[in-house]
Amino acid sequence: MTDMRALDVHSPLDGRLVGSLPTASEEDVAGALRTARAALAGWAATPAAQRGAALRAAAAAVRARAGELAELVRAETGRPLDSAREGVLAGASTLEQYAELGPVHRGRSLLGSWDATDFMVPEPRGVVVALTPWNDPVAVACGLLGAALVTGNTVVHKASERCPHVGELLCGLLAPEFPDGVLQGLTGDGAVGARLVADRGVDVVAHVGSTATGRSIAAATAVTGAKALLENGGNDALVVDSDVDPAWAAEQAALGAFTNAGQLCTSVERVYVHEAIAEEFLEAVCKAARDWTPQPLVDARQRAHVHAHVSEAVAAGASALVGGEVPDGDGAFYPATVLQGCTPDMRVMREETFGPVVPVRVVESFEQGLAEAARDEHGLAATVLTGSMAHAQQAWRSLPVGTVKVNAVFGGAPGGAAQPRRLSGTGFGYGPELLDEMTTTKVVHVGQIQPSSQASRAAS
Repeated sequence: MTDMRALDVHSPLDGRLVGSLPTASEEDVAGALRTARAALAGWAATPAAQRGAALRAAAAAVRARAGELAELVRAETGRPLDSAREGVLAGASTLEQYAELGPVHRGRSLLGSWDATDFMVPEPRGVVVALTPWNDPVAVACGLLGAALVTGNTVVHKASERCPHVGELLCGLLAPEFPDGVLQGLTGDGAVGARLVADRGVDVVAHVGSTATGRSIAAATAVTGAKALLENGGNDALVVDSDVDPAWAAEQAALGAFTNAGQLCTSVERVYVHEAIAEEFLEAVCKAARDWTPQPLVDARQRAHVHAHVSEAVAAGASALVGGEVPDGDGAFYPATVLQGCTPDMRVMREETFGPVVPVRVVESFEQGLAEAARDEHGLAATVLTGSMAHAQQAWRSLPVGTVKVNAVFGGAPGGAAQPRRLSGTGFGYGPELLDEMTTTKVVHVGQIQPSSQASRAAS
């Protein structure tokens, strides 16, 4: 049974209707959670190697339909097709990674007395609600779903209402590789997500998305007792030292701020550049902005949010050296924008803009840039560009974020994890550590049986 409401999705490329899907009702939500609970015992008891095999089959199903998934990502979110396909294949690789890691995820023994054994066993937490975003919908979903499923949890997945067709197809590919009820997908908006989060039958809420939604989830799980695993928004800083090539630094800034129209969790959101190279840096980053191929934001609402940040900064004294105006025509396009003269109190420096904007603040020293970069309520990631090993060490030790990148705005080893801080969330995402998040630990003490008093007397 479903509500009469439906999700209509319009492409940010040209405004055309991608499609319409029914929104899950209260009965749909309750039924999915009951089904997940009923399937839990059987799936938790399934041998780990068998769970891993199911995940490998699921990865193969994603690879087989990678082109179709990428086309849907492009249609619903505007992400360039090559980049969308990379995200899909990254999701398949993540499923394969967890297919291998899951069966070897284990506890440890404890030193006790000679006649007893103590050990710690990882167990599935139970029913997991996974709420995934639109900006990299397949890769992020595969990370959360893969880690939850391979460790024996059952999952109810709701993709963002901005890409419900992607979520529907992904779940349709994955779910048949698992027993009935182990993985289910629901379509809906924030109201459906809120119903899932508020249900006391949920053991884990895993969410990647906005800070506001993350806060509401944290408040709800404080009441229900569910574990909250949250990656919220970030306000990632880029600190540019005086001893680097300004043209190269500008390339890094443009890559970090403009890729996917600035709609990545770890996009560069604010730049602190040393005054010694500021002029050359600004000239180079402006050229990069003019040369950047325009990309749409996910929808008109997001474009309005980005433009509000830019307009407020200009009204407060910043200068838009490139971009900064909403273009004419169809779609939700916004130009690559460079702002000069930004100050710490501006919203474009304090909050996540999530658009193709480089707000630049010129600083007198590396230490000033580092200090201002650290003065923020978020704690997702940050980047420092420097030729000084001492400055690199100072940066990664002092920046209060989960991930510090030195001399590269993107990158990282396969299987790497991230642990956001403060407003940016809580708990590990990705990597082997995510398996720990999806399990709980039981300590078992096994003592030696003692003979009865009658048996002792008989033996004597």
